[in-house]
Amino acid sequence: MCPIVTSVKSEQDYILTLLFSNGEIRCFDVKPYLDKGIFKELKDISKFNAVHTDGLSVEWENEAALCPDTLYYGSVPARHNL
Repeated sequence: MCPIVTSVKSEQDYILTLLFSNGEIRCFDVKPYLDKGIFKELKDISKFNAVHTDGLSVEWENEAALCPDTLYYGSVPARHNL
C-alpha cells in the first residue's frame, strides 16, 4: 500500500511539497495537469495555493484531487523540509 499524504505545502512554479505517512518528504510537479479538465482552474495561483489534505491525499476547493499513488510515484525526494 502506498503511503498517504499527511501534510502539503504549495511552492512556487506549481510544485507541492508533501509529507507522507512513512516520513518521506517529496515534491510533486502539478504543471503537467494544468491544461486538463478541472485542473485548468488551478492556473490561478490563489486557487492552487488553497491546496489541503483530505486525510488521504490532496485536494483543492474546486474538488480537483490527486490520488496518493500518483503523488508518491510521480514525486521526487525533497531537498528541503516541509
